[in-house]
Amino acid sequence: MAEEIKALEEGKSFIQNFIEEDIAEGGQFEGATVHTRFPPEPNGYLHIGHCKALCIDFGMAEKYHGLCNLRMDDTNPAKEDTEYVGAIQQDIHWLGFDWGDRFFYGSDYFEKDYEFAVELIRKGLAYVCELTPEEFQANRGDIGVPAVSPYRDRPVEENLRLFEMMKKGQVEEGKMTLRAKIDLASGNFNLRDPIIYRIRYINHHRQGTKWCIYPMYDFAHPIQDALEGITHSLCSLEFEEHRPLYDWVVSNVSIPYRKPRQIEFARLGIDHTVMSKRKLRQLVEEGYVSGWDDPRMPTLCGLRRRGYTARSLRNFCERIGVAKSASTVEYGFLEHCLREDLNLTAERTMAVLRPVKLTVTNYPEGQHEVFEVENNPTDPDQGTHEITFSRHLWVEEDDFLEVPIPKYKRLYPGNEVRLKGAYLVTCTGCTKDENGNVTEIFCEYDPDSRGGDPSDGRKVKGATLHWVDAENCVDAEVRLYENLFSDPNPDAAPGGFLTVLNPESLTVLTGCKVERAMVQAAEDFARTENRTGVNAPTFQFMRTGYFCLDNRDCSADHLVFNRSVLLKDSFKK
Repeated sequence: MAEEIKALEEGKSFIQNFIEEDIAEGGQFEGATVHTRFPPEPNGYLHIGHCKALCIDFGMAEKYHGLCNLRMDDTNPAKEDTEYVGAIQQDIHWLGFDWGDRFFYGSDYFEKDYEFAVELIRKGLAYVCELTPEEFQANRGDIGVPAVSPYRDRPVEENLRLFEMMKKGQVEEGKMTLRAKIDLASGNFNLRDPIIYRIRYINHHRQGTKWCIYPMYDFAHPIQDALEGITHSLCSLEFEEHRPLYDWVVSNVSIPYRKPRQIEFARLGIDHTVMSKRKLRQLVEEGYVSGWDDPRMPTLCGLRRRGYTARSLRNFCERIGVAKSASTVEYGFLEHCLREDLNLTAERTMAVLRPVKLTVTNYPEGQHEVFEVENNPTDPDQGTHEITFSRHLWVEEDDFLEVPIPKYKRLYPGNEVRLKGAYLVTCTGCTKDENGNVTEIFCEYDPDSRGGDPSDGRKVKGATLHWVDAENCVDAEVRLYENLFSDPNPDAAPGGFLTVLNPESLTVLTGCKVERAMVQAAEDFARTENRTGVNAPTFQFMRTGYFCLDNRDCSADHLVFNRSVLLKDSFKK
């Protein structure tokens, strides 16, 4: 906490203060280039929590004109796949970060990891253990009670022989492990002779069946950092208790290095979602979502498909800051950051999601007019586009009430409203079907109010409504997304996170009406290379929200829009 308070007073993060201390005169990295790394495990897709780590790892390197490596932590072959490797690279580039020629795999170091394990055995600092997982747990001890290891005093030569047998596949899986010899009585249980190698007879996505022994993360990771010349190993807070083991490993293997400094920060927590890869994988594999890129998922590919921009995510991560203490951020703030960005960039257009026909009875049949509508009022340089107006229009069904409620300012018999960018119209009535549903609304327009301003200067108290020309529009499918979970903290749900899935997290509307220009937007996007790796065009549907073309399912013949975020900002600044 003291580091955080000092950093706040100086307008910096505590990580910046540590780095600046290290590279200053007399610091442990005086004169050295700041060198960080981002080491994801390729067992799933990156999510918003990784985005924070990316912004810290690559951001610190950028800030101090240093380097940042990308290293796939593929030391656990059970769930790893080349599919995830490519997706991770794509997401990092999409965010605007680049690792240059510094791309590595943890498996690149398997030979070195093995050599250093042998070195520890020769030094009497590692031994082969035959405790089963259940026996290992039972002998782990407790606070004030040392762990027990009956194999700790095995002779070095016997340990070398057994470890070689493990390497050659002559020992069944789970029969033996290699443990570091540190301190069985340590108050930090990570130092109670932790396992550093285990046997796994499983195909590795790059090494195949070359290896059947695999180093544990706590052993491999510090070695990899040291071999790559990493100065600052920035990681999430759960590794704080592992830091003594990190330091022990790099202090006891013969790597010429300046020992990396591990600095921990709090993970990102956001309400109404889960960040565990295991849980996200379960959502995908059991069909609760359509895939890793489902727009309800917190994955970067899912957020991108929903319309989130790289700039909005980086801005979000920068504004929430870096802390030592865990906290949960409101999902509304993430939406706020997106809304701010899209307000500046998204083209305005008109779309009617739940259409009902409106007929302007005194407008000539067969006649149409063209109006110019600004693309973005915040940026005149974005220009204008044309829309057409005719006798037959579509408006939102929610914009009409036959019997108005108090303070209702939209369409009802006798009320005058503005049609955005066109004319003033006064409602004269409606028709209904046998179930009482409104099928058509009738209005009369004021010919002297072109553009929405009456020539006599009268004040119009009615609302300004969006609309589309029924004779010059196209159908679209629109997908409305809400939080995937109804509980703010699904991880803590008594019945498990799956019990609080929000049944209304996706609403699909068909037969929506949009401007015909959206067909051209879809055709242009269809020519984009790698559509899933870039942002699809995003538009502000006037009065409704921000929507993007779906980067998978949309085509010129079948327009599909995803709602990115509502116009109304519910986040309390």
